[in-house]
Amino acid sequence: MSRRRNKKYSKELKLEAIQAYLNGEGSYEVLRKRFGLLSDKQLRNWVKWYNGHKEFKERRGAGTEIYMTKGRKTTQEERVEIVAFCIEHGKDYPLTIQTYGVSYQQIYAWVRKYEEKGIDGLKDGRGRTKPFEEMSEAERLRMENKILKAQLKDAEMENKLLKKLRELRGGD
Repeated sequence: MSRRRNKKYSKELKLEAIQAYLNGEGSYEVLRKRFGLLSDKQLRNWVKWYNGHKEFKERRGAGTEIYMTKGRKTTQEERVEIVAFCIEHGKDYPLTIQTYGVSYQQIYAWVRKYEEKGIDGLKDGRGRTKPFEEMSEAERLRMENKILKAQLKDAEMENKLLKKLRELRGGD
């Protein structure tokens, strides 16, 4: 009797398949056939692990491992810049991931929040903010200045997006 064994895939093949999927080169089914995988679920899991910053190892080999970039802290200004870049490039998430080193899920969530709530949707709402009444005059002015700068940046980004939209529509 022959024993069925799990098929082993090199880390290069895994990464190539993941990149192909993230670049929109086909569905799980199409890429499964292209890379000779036994199941769609295999590729789905690899993409999930990759996007989830999980450890990616080769099975029973030299013990080589690759790690996806760990999550990093970002300021609201960075998030605005990342979202603007993504939108300016036609929501090219793989290019944005490559440029800024932030996960697909994070960029997707920020773009969605921006589209729903504007720049305010990109604020980090964790922690306690001081009530307006407890702020000194200088703190109030700083807060007001930040808000005005954010509104200005929001208006500038909206103007850029409208210009880009007009360009894409053929300069109506």
